[in-house]
Amino acid sequence: MSTVDEVTPRARSWWRRALRVVVWLVVAVFAWIALTRLVGAVDWGAVADAFATLPLWVVLPLLVALLVRQVLNAVPLERYVAGLSLFRSLQNDLAAGLVGAFTPPPADVVIRVSMFRAWGVDPAQGLAGVGLNTATFYAVRFGVPVVGIALLALGEGADLGQVVSTVLCAIVAAACLVGLAMLLRSSALADWLGRTAARAVRRVRRSVEEDVWAAYLVDLRERTSDRLRTGLVPALLSLVAMVVVDGLMVVLTLRAVGVPTSVVTVVDVLAAFLVAYPLTLLPMFGFGVLDAVLVGAWTTIAGAVWEADLVAAVLVWRVVTLVGPLVLGVLVVLLWRRAVRRDERAGTVTDGPTST
Repeated sequence: MSTVDEVTPRARSWWRRALRVVVWLVVAVFAWIALTRLVGAVDWGAVADAFATLPLWVVLPLLVALLVRQVLNAVPLERYVAGLSLFRSLQNDLAAGLVGAFTPPPADVVIRVSMFRAWGVDPAQGLAGVGLNTATFYAVRFGVPVVGIALLALGEGADLGQVVSTVLCAIVAAACLVGLAMLLRSSALADWLGRTAARAVRRVRRSVEEDVWAAYLVDLRERTSDRLRTGLVPALLSLVAMVVVDGLMVVLTLRAVGVPTSVVTVVDVLAAFLVAYPLTLLPMFGFGVLDAVLVGAWTTIAGAVWEADLVAAVLVWRVVTLVGPLVLGVLVVLLWRRAVRRDERAGTVTDGPTST
């Protein structure tokens, strides 16, 4: 191997890391601007006071809700991958989430494959299930605003901007579901879908190849069509339930900091949360931007006097939902590696089935 070949990957890796840092800085600045512009000048002293009055009893139900949330999030992968239990699907998701949070791609894929091999699951089948899981989640992510807008209609009503954004999100969700349905119909449709998607993406990324995308989707269909046919509905329902549980965790933190139902109802919380949920597409699950939108919406309902409590509640929810899965991921990786070493000593480790 030449010196150029040795240096180029390192240079590319360095630039990727630098770009990642720049992106995070831009997101942080944008989040701060969004927070100050949409919410206003937050009285952080009052927020600190709200934190100080946070009761300890809220910790246990929040942790239980977090576990339920993560289990529901793991259902699609379990349904899409043959031979993968729900517990192992949960482990795989948490480990990939942990690695993906601190290292650039494809490190999260590497640990997923390592786990699949250790469990005797075909890695190609496992990654195909991960792809279906991602597509299903996107359908739910952009579909739940429809439920949110319906809840708004039951309350004080929705404005034109919310209706327009929900319609656009519904179109994206429908496109995801149509794509999944086309995978079920035939290999020809899967091929057409891959080529069509490649042509669309190539408008912004010239390196995309139609043949590669088409071959990937045809292979994906061959590997997962049976599992997709039986698992799509349970996967969709579990992810919708996961989003609702996420919203109910916010309700719990609001009540814990002292915001009563008479000020912001459960319907108010869930309606705004579901309508704004597509913002989780942004880095760190929309940290800063989503929070500002939610606090702004609920402050409009409750009044500025409750703003500090609303900010405190959202921050508590963020700590639990962002830090909690990372802590669980650390435990999962440590326990998995310990189990692998134990199996190696016992001579029972398998690299899993090979795939062509």
